[in-house]
Amino acid sequence: MKPSLKKLLPTAIAVVGIGALLFACRTTNPGVKTAVTNDAAQKVFVAPGQYDEYYAFLSGGFSGQIAVYGIPSGRLLKVIPVFSQNPENAWGYSEETKPMLQTSHGFVPWDDSHHPELSQTDGMPNGKWIFINANNTPRIARVDLTRFETDEIIEIPNAAGGHAAPFTTPDGRFVVSATRFSVPIPNTDVAISDYKKSFRGTISFVKADVPGKMEVAFQILMPGYDYDLGHAGKGPSDGWFFFTSYNSEQAYTKLEANASQNDKDYVAAVNWKRAEECVAAGKAKTTPSSYKHNFIDENSRIATSETKTSVAMLDPRDCDGLVYFLPTPKSPHGVDVDPTGQYIVAGGKLATVIPVHSFAKLQKAINDKEFESTIDGIPVLKYNAILAGEVKNPGLGPLHTEFDGKGYAYTSMFISSEVVKWKLGTWEIVDRIPTYYSIGHLMIPGGDTKRPWGKYLIAMNKITKDRYLPTGPELAQAAQLIDISGEKMKLLLDFPTIGEPHYAQALPASMIKDKQVKFYSLAQNSNPYKIMKEAEGGINRAGKRVDVKMLAIRSHFAPDNIEGVQLGDTVYFHVTNVEQDWDILHGFAVLGNNNSELIVAPGETRTIKWVPTRVGVFPFYCTDFCSALHQEMQGYIRVSPAGTSVPLIAKLSDKALTQTGRLEKTMPTKHGHE
Repeated sequence: MKPSLKKLLPTAIAVVGIGALLFACRTTNPGVKTAVTNDAAQKVFVAPGQYDEYYAFLSGGFSGQIAVYGIPSGRLLKVIPVFSQNPENAWGYSEETKPMLQTSHGFVPWDDSHHPELSQTDGMPNGKWIFINANNTPRIARVDLTRFETDEIIEIPNAAGGHAAPFTTPDGRFVVSATRFSVPIPNTDVAISDYKKSFRGTISFVKADVPGKMEVAFQILMPGYDYDLGHAGKGPSDGWFFFTSYNSEQAYTKLEANASQNDKDYVAAVNWKRAEECVAAGKAKTTPSSYKHNFIDENSRIATSETKTSVAMLDPRDCDGLVYFLPTPKSPHGVDVDPTGQYIVAGGKLATVIPVHSFAKLQKAINDKEFESTIDGIPVLKYNAILAGEVKNPGLGPLHTEFDGKGYAYTSMFISSEVVKWKLGTWEIVDRIPTYYSIGHLMIPGGDTKRPWGKYLIAMNKITKDRYLPTGPELAQAAQLIDISGEKMKLLLDFPTIGEPHYAQALPASMIKDKQVKFYSLAQNSNPYKIMKEAEGGINRAGKRVDVKMLAIRSHFAPDNIEGVQLGDTVYFHVTNVEQDWDILHGFAVLGNNNSELIVAPGETRTIKWVPTRVGVFPFYCTDFCSALHQEMQGYIRVSPAGTSVPLIAKLSDKALTQTGRLEKTMPTKHGHE
């Protein structure tokens, strides 16, 4: 840092701090008091040229994507396309990436993403990947954290609504998904009124420790409830998984009333190590199921979609000791396991307490057979036999809990719009802080792991109202950064988010910052349309299909003049970016293209399909600023009427590439055309 900047920095921080304090004292809503301290700006200020301490990964909700923010600044660093087409970089539009959005329902160009989950080793993030679920068409995606790109997606069969996903086991072998909506299995034409007879739930364990090899290892057949969220045990409870469920009434209409009748619903405690034993012993039934597995080849960067046709289905009645129900008040949403692995905390949306189950008591209750009933082969344990304690009068609408690793838990209260801090073991409330407005999930970096980084808490708010400038009927979604390093919680920052933020994960930037891929090796690029030099570019016709091999380099395309294309042709532009330098991307767009542009990273090849709809000459150009002569990086493609005799030719300057790909001198005709 320059000495002059060092001298100015304290003044700059002071000015920002005064501005924040003045803003804190001013309220646009007289009924809302802004709880920001006068040192908040200093704590979130990241000086120009400096880096944030954490990467935070927030789900994009109905955007279908993941948003990456720097913490503590709250700056948006990147939007990672996952389940929704993204014209910014042609995700789901380019020929190489289209297969990633294939499902058993066909090509699905969007979804509703909720719960990012970092890959783990021994119960701690390892910085390799982040997984995320698709809620609508049940899927799980893997994102590579050296490239911040989605490289694998698997569909979950026998499920409807992949909400309780994709929570990982501490050893990183599995990510797990439970169906939100129970459906007939197999899903066939039955009367909805036959719900109790025909509808079932599933819990799916997906093998996820080898890139490109994700598969549904086994599914567990469950009663026809709605399964909401899950978390793995750790330490003494390692080998177990816990899922909330509601609608134990098995209602199928007007659930807001009919699924809120019972005083208690259930947390399903799944002994997944026992499940593996039963599968190995042949107790699972092979069940026909059609679903897609999509993955990108590391070198060609081309996606493949393959169809899977069966899963191993395990019925708890055929595997004793597999699943137990823990009675939990009332309509539970979140379920979270503390860093020691001893306490299972549930958030009953309609409950007046926060119930905490004891894993040690759970084990004893199983051994002593303290069951109150059995449902479809699943014993229901007695509530008082497994209860560690209850947090009394926490507020209204407890949803989710995370931990700071210092003996404290933090629970989001949806209805009373606050975060409540309470002490594990004594269950006493020690602090609370308001949020604006209607908090859903919250996240502490590492807050669901064995050793949280208990410095910050991020509150993800469902509604914002007057926190930002108004933007019509839809206002910005929100996250709030809260300092939890001291005895009392302190609000530091509001920052808008894309879509609707649900859950989030975060890790220290130092874990992955220096592992980022800066460019793809051109030598290792195995895309069949790759070219290494201008002379390898050209054009080829096969019936009505025209393929153009094109090179992109600062600051021109090769070829940049194309003729001989006819109305009725389909043109595929295969663009190779031959740069081998960090952040030197090239774009490609052609007039009249009805899908998207291309963004081509250094060393990769990307393909876009173009179907001309009229005769004429159409420009194409680079869409990503790449050099001082970026504006000059352009070309033309000529489209002639069908059946004309215009030669198929692609050229750069006075040289042309023929259909054979051989570089030769062009000779002008009497009409001035080659």
